[in-house]
This record gives sequence, structure tokens and C-alpha cells, in this order.
Amino acid sequence: MLKVSDCFRKWSMPSRIAGSILSKTRNQYCRTAGAAVEGYNEPSVNSSHVNGESANINWDDLGFGLIPTDYMYIMNCSKDQHFSQGTLTPFGKIEMNPSSGILNYGQGLFEGLKAHRTANGRILLFRPEQNAMRMKVGAKRMCMQAPTVEQFVNAVKQTVHSNKRWVPPPGKGAMYIRPLLMGSGPVLGVAPASEYTFITYASPVGNYHKGVLNLIVEEKFRRAIPGGTGGVKAVTNYAIIYKPIAEAKAKGFTDVLFLNAEKYIEEVSTSNIFLVKGNEISTPPTSGTILPGITRKSIIEITHVLGYQVKERAIPVEELFDAEEVFCTGTAVGVNSVNSITYQDERIEYKRGAGTVGQKLYEMLTGIQTGRIEDKMGWTVELD
Repeated sequence: MLKVSDCFRKWSMPSRIAGSILSKTRNQYCRTAGAAVEGYNEPSVNSSHVNGESANINWDDLGFGLIPTDYMYIMNCSKDQHFSQGTLTPFGKIEMNPSSGILNYGQGLFEGLKAHRTANGRILLFRPEQNAMRMKVGAKRMCMQAPTVEQFVNAVKQTVHSNKRWVPPPGKGAMYIRPLLMGSGPVLGVAPASEYTFITYASPVGNYHKGVLNLIVEEKFRRAIPGGTGGVKAVTNYAIIYKPIAEAKAKGFTDVLFLNAEKYIEEVSTSNIFLVKGNEISTPPTSGTILPGITRKSIIEITHVLGYQVKERAIPVEELFDAEEVFCTGTAVGVNSVNSITYQDERIEYKRGAGTVGQKLYEMLTGIQTGRIEDKMGWTVELD
């Protein structure tokens, strides 16, 4: 049970896992996901929606924007209590107290994961228990109640099941699922909210970025600072980067690469970053200011299988000039090779396309996610 006093205890992100520990931890996570799936309750919803073959939209025009679907899943709890059984309700507006913790102090977290439709019609989720555990870590940092792993995965499954006609056909995109945890109870002074609401909704999506990825290094603004919330998926981490992103796009760039105060590479606005030189792949460590991405974690595990050497280390910005390839990873972007990075008015271009490390990793990851490649890692969860 979470108490307000817990907020003053020292906390840390989970440590790096490698080698045999990876295998043991992966098996533990798979058992957790299995338990969550066994506890899945078939939702009671309008069967004409659920049984419809496909939503009436142009799948070829999907971008990354909200397309309202049929249902969302909601559950609530009071401070120092556990979340109660949730319910499916038609997707729509919710009522919110103007003094709620989320509206006044930004006490909120969110997650993002995808469901894919396979060539034989199955629907696969990708590592939902990892999102559940990351939300629990974030909730502890933000002094919030969190759903259990089983409740989280059950909510995701119910949301996808009730909206499955909105899962795009193979090769046309994916269903993006957004679990949202917020302080919904009223609070006037600076303190945790008295009540919490967990909502899960979904939308069909296409690619996050259209066209090639051209980044600019941001030297004035910081995405996160040591001791802050950069290592958790807090809602407050994102509005602060709107300005540098808008300025970058006004100059013709796709996105922004953030640095820390010592001029070491951190992450892109919505994704982690990897540099490739020879047979070595490097990525910044998730030491508190960088979000421990689930796609990032999966790519590191895949690189071990493929025989690449991966180093999690501090990367000076000057190493951008020596890299042969750069790629980004994230739920929204998948694995996306970078075309160029501009730093102090100098543009550096990188390898992309067939035969590159980034492309091999992209094909392996998406193959597992979409059922084209056998999932020997135990990462996917099939919707019943």
C-alpha cells in the first residue's frame, strides 16, 4: 500500500539487466503476463461492434492521430486503497473536478503500447506486463496508487477486445492503446490527490513520422534534470518540450535530440536513441533522466541474439560525427533510422535502408510483433 511518506524515501529505477539475468527476468515477466491473461474477464459490450469485421475507415490514410473508437475502460480508487473492478463504457468525455490533482499539479502518468493484427487474423499485444510494471515505478515516484500488473493487462485486453474492429489489417498500421493514470480527487494545497482514476482507450494509428527522420540537437532547452521525473512517463515531461519541437519543425526538422547539461546525448522527444559504429551499438543509460523504453529494452535483447555488442554508456555529442548509423526506438516510432542530425549548423548524414543494423532490428522486432517471425522470446500476448 502506498503512503504519502513513501514519497520521501529514496527511489531508483530498476538496474540494467544483462546475460543470464535477462533470461531469468524475462521468464518471470512472462509468467506475470500469463497470470494476467488468465485473469482476463470477457467484456460485456455491444456485440454488433465487437463482431463487426472492420471499422469503416480508409486504412491507407492512417496517421498518428486520435480516431475515436467504441469503448474505454475505467476504474477508480481512493488514497491508501486498492483499485476496484473496472468497467467498459462508451468512449467519450469524462467529468472532472476543477480542483483535481491532474488539472492543478499535473499528477498523472501514461503508457503506450500496441496491438497488431496478424496475417491469419490473430491480435497480438506486445509485452503489456512491462508497461504495467513501468507504471507502478512511475506511480511510486508521483505518490499515486497504481493498478496491479494483472489489473493493467486485463484493462488493456478488455479495451482491445471491445474495439477489435478498429485494429488495422496486417501492414496497414496498429492499434495504439493509451493507459492513463491520474489524480482525479480534489486537492487545493500541494499534496497528492485523494482519489485516482485509471482509464484505457485506443485508436488505430499509422506511422508516427512521415518521411525521413531529420533531427536537430537542442542546446538551450532540457527535457529532464537529475532528480526530476525524466525516468518515468509523467504527463508533465511532455508539455515542456512543445516549444523546442515547434521551433525545430519551423526550421524544417522532424524532431529534436536533447542533451544533458554536460553535452551528453539523452533522447529524442518521443524515443530513445542508438548509435552504430562497426559492430558496436551504443545507447545512453537510463540513469534517471532518460525513460527506460520497452522498445529500447527489446532491441537490446534482440541485439544480443543477433551477436552485436551493445554498450549502455554516456555518449558525448561529438560522437555523432563518427557514427555510421543512428536509429530511434519507441512504441510510437518503432525502430526508425535517422537520415541526418544537425549540430551547431553542421549536418551529419547516416546510412539507412537495406543491410543496415537498424533495418535488421526493425525487421526482427516487427516480425515478432506481427506474428511473421516465431516469438521465441515469449513477448507477445494473444487476444482470446
